[in-house]
Amino acid sequence: MSFDPLTALFDAGKMAIERIWPDPIKRAEEVRKLEELKQQGETAALNAQVQLLLGQLEVNKAEAQHKSVFVAGWRPAVGWICASCLGLAFIPKAMALTGVWIYHCIVLYSGFDPSLGQPLPAIPAYPDLGLTDVLGILGGMLGMGAMRSIDKRTGVQTDKIK
Repeated sequence: MSFDPLTALFDAGKMAIERIWPDPIKRAEEVRKLEELKQQGETAALNAQVQLLLGQLEVNKAEAQHKSVFVAGWRPAVGWICASCLGLAFIPKAMALTGVWIYHCIVLYSGFDPSLGQPLPAIPAYPDLGLTDVLGILGGMLGMGAMRSIDKRTGVQTDKIK
């Protein structure tokens, strides 16, 4: 059984055809018709996806021709803020915490003497690097980008605050 609702529906249709038409020739013809319907639906969905990607490509071209670096750059100011947050806060913090963790592991195992028959000491837990903070910023940025895309699609004027 498939998790895709469309495929599951067509599988159910095949089972119904097998129960309704006992004649193998008629059954095969109905299954073929069902497969043609499925292929037409997949082609239509693929065509819609291609049209959506072509539209996004046109938007990207228009943004890339803008004079301002905050428009033609990676996605206006929020993208720059996220990139600076990642470069100035997250990466140095991750490197420092990982270095301290490695130092603790070395100190812990340097005092260990296997000849005494002691069990190996437990490795300290790896530090929380705060990835949820960065993902929160990134998620917010992507959410704002989606809201702006919806504004552009619906024709909402956002140049003036009302």
